[in-house]
Amino acid sequence: MTGFPAIDGWENLGYTNCTELVEIVLERTILFFRQVLYRDLGCASYVLGDAGEAVVVDPRWDIGAYLEIARTERLRIAHVIDTHDHADHVSGRLRLAQATGARAYRAGAGHERSGDGISPGDEIAVGLLRLRALATPGHRPEHLTFAVTDLSRSSELWMLLTGDSLLVGDIARPDLAYEPAEGAIALHASLRALLGLGDHVEVWPAHTGGSLCGGAGLSGKTSSTVGFERRNNPLLMMDESQFVAGLTGNLPARPPNIDRIVGLNRRASGGSPAAPAALVGARLRELLATGTTVLDCRDPAQFDTGHLAGAVNLPISSPGVGTRAGWAFEPDEPIVIVAQDLASADAMSSALHAVGFWQLAGYCVADRTAWERDLLPVAETGSWDLDQLADGLRGDSVELIDVREQREWDTGHVPGSHHVPLNRIRHVSSVPVGKPGRTTAVACAAGVRAAFAASLLRRAGRREVVRIAGGGIPDLSDRGLELAVGA
Repeated sequence: MTGFPAIDGWENLGYTNCTELVEIVLERTILFFRQVLYRDLGCASYVLGDAGEAVVVDPRWDIGAYLEIARTERLRIAHVIDTHDHADHVSGRLRLAQATGARAYRAGAGHERSGDGISPGDEIAVGLLRLRALATPGHRPEHLTFAVTDLSRSSELWMLLTGDSLLVGDIARPDLAYEPAEGAIALHASLRALLGLGDHVEVWPAHTGGSLCGGAGLSGKTSSTVGFERRNNPLLMMDESQFVAGLTGNLPARPPNIDRIVGLNRRASGGSPAAPAALVGARLRELLATGTTVLDCRDPAQFDTGHLAGAVNLPISSPGVGTRAGWAFEPDEPIVIVAQDLASADAMSSALHAVGFWQLAGYCVADRTAWERDLLPVAETGSWDLDQLADGLRGDSVELIDVREQREWDTGHVPGSHHVPLNRIRHVSSVPVGKPGRTTAVACAAGVRAAFAASLLRRAGRREVVRIAGGGIPDLSDRGLELAVGA
């Protein structure tokens, strides 16, 4: 059989002899592997297939991508697995299983499960693919990594689907289900085990840059190898005490809707929220009269030209929509979506459902003429450019609110400005008004976060509020304003 790879362990796979296995290898379809990214939350999921069947690992809420892959690649989705009970997004595990008839599994270590659990040592077979569950606690107690082998080529380990354990350029947070030091100690032991599996082994994590499950080092690169991470991640070079101190020393704030999301992901069964209904006229007026939150997902410039009074502006085109909504609103808060078109309304609905906002009261397509005809309150708002902000600061006529994150603030901020990062955005209205007659200007690095925070301020009743457009705080130094560095 010169020219074919050696296949070890065939006698344990249920085949009569190695020749029978080679004939199957020649007849089978080519092994399928694809990473599916959800950029809004920095999530990565995986579809692996062989012999007409597929397994999906860590599916996102919107399952359309997996159904399309299965259709075009002629695969039957047979297994759906989560590496752990995710804390940043509602998994699509149950939805995908219901849509395809696949068996759904939850990571089961340390938890009572009802027949749908998968535990360390368990193995899932799809054709000649093998996915073996490895215990890797630390991010969460039940966390599993899946070791993947392609027996058509070798019995040697090919890749790790590391979930939220070993990330690219970073390590998962240890504080979402443990006391931080306890989680870090568990993660250190888990990572030691993974690093012993071979430098050639590929690393495919469940999160990439932008996820709240990692830290500042989390790379936008979507895969790596064990060897590269070992040599280039300083945390992996530390002993346990150094590792714990390094990993827990500068943890970001814990998002407020984590318990809600984890609870939804721990379900063994259950339905999904209905798609929001279209709202017009009397029903929309009724909801506005009761103070229902209106979330307008158009771009800030469109929002400024006319929106329902009291609406909050969170553009669907901006990154981290779901995470930002989670910081600003209660998960059981009824929300009306306003969008530029039906596709945008659907996208915002999906983004909100993915982070546990299941009480959507409906949606409407923005139409100022119709709003005014139906006697709905319409407001306009404005923005300043950087030159106007610089002039206002020099003239001491501006109360500046900086809504960037701590690390951005530390690199340079306007002395005397108010710092309200994303994790405190619910409390932005508590910023002192300052001297009478001052304009409240809200700025970030580029403009989108400023639009969000400015609309929250107006909703809370603050007058004379403008967002800064066309740039942000770092650009003020080019206009002759000195920025302070550090906290």
